[in-house]
Amino acid sequence: MVEEKILVLGHRGYSAKYPENTLLAFRKAIEAGADGIELDVWMSRDGEIVVIHDGTVDRTSNGSGKVKEMTLEELRELDFGNGERIPTLEEVFDAVPENAVVNVEIKDVDAVKRTAEIIGNNDPSRVVVSSFLIDALREYRGHDRETRLGILIDREEVLAQLPTLIQELGPWSLNPPIDAMSILGVDKTVGALRMAKGAGLKVLLWPLNDDAYYTNDNLVRLGGLFDGVITNDIERMTSYLRRLGLR
Repeated sequence: MVEEKILVLGHRGYSAKYPENTLLAFRKAIEAGADGIELDVWMSRDGEIVVIHDGTVDRTSNGSGKVKEMTLEELRELDFGNGERIPTLEEVFDAVPENAVVNVEIKDVDAVKRTAEIIGNNDPSRVVVSSFLIDALREYRGHDRETRLGILIDREEVLAQLPTLIQELGPWSLNPPIDAMSILGVDKTVGALRMAKGAGLKVLLWPLNDDAYYTNDNLVRLGGLFDGVITNDIERMTSYLRRLGLR
């Protein structure tokens, strides 16, 4: 896993230009210079681990319905943009280069066991497993003690639990939103990241809106307090990081 420079991961692939969470978006992210990709997983009705962000297919495909109530065959009938079909997690591992980092975000606690099995068969050393669902991370640790875990932050209360969670889960990273700069304020965000770094964690930033990376020189203000960025627009981010001397 690349660590000597700021890690750049494609958020749902190169989602600024291609249909999110598709093999096309993942391949294009790597071609554009990303070190790896970030993706989301759910379990289908017939037990397949499929790559999709939402619990329904409504927003990202030409169909409708809940992912967990559809079989893989039914999901495959849908167009997720540019003729792309929903991929399985195994297909993603087959499609991206062996040296690409794969950040698997678990959206569905029911998907944990099978996801752990798939990762175990696909070089766990290049994987980061993350989730907002603490119960999912706990269960994952029950199946796999070695793969790197990232604690995703979407609310301030989780920060108060961090010392306990670090002890319990042995995470590799804290994954807060760059948008926290405007939501929590600069001082509180910097304080939280310093706490994480002081505990030996990496910090992977993710966006509610990619523009937050560039507003008010937010990344400059967080200099030395983050190790990677998850971004929708690979070329814009890599160009910006080069200007900052971080690529």
